[in-house]
Amino acid sequence: MIKIKQTIRSTLVVTEKNIRIYYSKPPVIIFGLLFPFFMFLAFLLGREVNLYEFFPGFLAMSLFFTSSSVGPLITPWEKTSGTYERLLSFPVTTNTLIFGDAIAGMVFGLGLNFILVIVGALTLNYSINIITIVFGILIASFVFSAMGVFLASPSSRNPSNIMMLSSIVRFPLIFISGIFVPISQLPLGARILSYFSPITYIVDIFNYSLKGKHDISLAIDFLALIAFAVIFIILSNFFHKRNLLKGL
Repeated sequence: MIKIKQTIRSTLVVTEKNIRIYYSKPPVIIFGLLFPFFMFLAFLLGREVNLYEFFPGFLAMSLFFTSSSVGPLITPWEKTSGTYERLLSFPVTTNTLIFGDAIAGMVFGLGLNFILVIVGALTLNYSINIITIVFGILIASFVFSAMGVFLASPSSRNPSNIMMLSSIVRFPLIFISGIFVPISQLPLGARILSYFSPITYIVDIFNYSLKGKHDISLAIDFLALIAFAVIFIILSNFFHKRNLLKGL
């Protein structure tokens, strides 16, 4: 019990440290806030877009970028500044650091996207399924944040290298996940690929929660997101520990 309490306390301390230091970093602001906003404007302006239909997809895109923007920055930045070694000298484990980084990204995503849900509900007159959308945002924000932590696992001390890698991975995902084109209308090959993207399942949850429509069973949506969370945490743990054996 004492060890569990110590682990939880250490995780929360790491989370609080990440929130204070990294939320104001330019890459987080650019990729977490400005990029999804301007991409939304680029898609919306000059077109006759039914915002009622497309808002769930845009909400999923915003959650994806905000939640996954913090994790890729933390590890390489701390390796560059030398604080990574200092953290490992404290009574914390690699798991503690990974969960602390993931929760920091999760909180960043939650803060913005709950506001967007409220704004969307008031302006677009959605009949929201509160329970489904709240649980969907909670789970998906952790999944995307854990994905960001996994993308930070390569042994690089240069934050720009990791941010570039994360962009290469993240950008293609938004085009195959039912954000701009419903998965039921995607070609067969793209539809198959969409099931390997965690964004697909939160888009489906948002469509159900806001519009009452969905293409996949809700049980599968939530199970898939939980599976992605477990996979990303396991992979993060493995690669971070492997890179530690190679040297900091």
